[in-house]
Amino acid sequence: MKKQVQTPSHRTFRTYFLLGLKGFCMGAADVVPGVSGGTIAFITGIYEELLKSIRTFDLRFIRLLFSRRPGEALAHTGWKFLLVLGAGILTAVFTLAKILAWLLLTHPTLIWSFFFGLVLASAWTVAGHLDSWRSAQVLWMLLGATGAYRLVGMIPVSTPDTPWFLFLSGSIAICAMILPGISGSFILVLLGKYEYILRAVNHRDLLTLVLVGMGAATGLVTFVRLLNWLLKKHRNPTLAVLTGFMLGSLRKVWPWKKTLSTMTDPHGKTILFSQGNILPPHWDSEVAYAVGLALVGFLLVLSLHRLAGKKQPPP
Repeated sequence: MKKQVQTPSHRTFRTYFLLGLKGFCMGAADVVPGVSGGTIAFITGIYEELLKSIRTFDLRFIRLLFSRRPGEALAHTGWKFLLVLGAGILTAVFTLAKILAWLLLTHPTLIWSFFFGLVLASAWTVAGHLDSWRSAQVLWMLLGATGAYRLVGMIPVSTPDTPWFLFLSGSIAICAMILPGISGSFILVLLGKYEYILRAVNHRDLLTLVLVGMGAATGLVTFVRLLNWLLKKHRNPTLAVLTGFMLGSLRKVWPWKKTLSTMTDPHGKTILFSQGNILPPHWDSEVAYAVGLALVGFLLVLSLHRLAGKKQPPP
């Protein structure tokens, strides 16, 4: 018998507190490139209500709002669920961002190795949801991998910090939160904005955070409908392309790199413009730790996915 989704009217203070904790776990996952907040939603049993609550911000909500009936408009939505969940997510982001920023500055090879393992395992788990491995699915996966590999090679290390690009980054990255296996932080890595937004969080750069947040809200409301349609009408091709996209994108998170070119910003500061992947120059303790962390990241995602499989059906 299918478990009934708990509605806001049935919730007590205790259940709202637990919902906030689930949001915190989702936020912790979304801060780390490679771990999907959608996967955490699966594990904690709130994925179905998450999608349903986002879809309530529809044309009827807009009509009620513009008819000056805000009470009815809010009653039509799952705003309480999203508010509590969002508070938990933001709490995790603001508490963990500083730690990750410091680790990326002091131990970049080790941290990117861990992220590499996370992304590789995420691609593996998404591929596991394919119904079959026919030639068409393999072709879609190869197209996704090739496109992503070439795309991330074209994206410079430094991307614009202009309002439109920050808005775009937020709108694209947030889509990953509702897609199990795809990390929003990983999308920010591909766009060259992961460390920039981490700094904005740590330094309370409100303008940057508002722009990213506005983009996130826009992307979330629109993408959830597109995602529903794609998974219902073209499930296997969609999952195959996503798998290929993640495999090709591993080029971006390879831990060992060399600088190919630099540029000088308007303030006279030298910044990286492009990098190339290289093999470790020699085997030492750092390489051993890096390989170990990649394996830990890989096993972590597989463990989360196994737990998710026990809680929810695949998307």
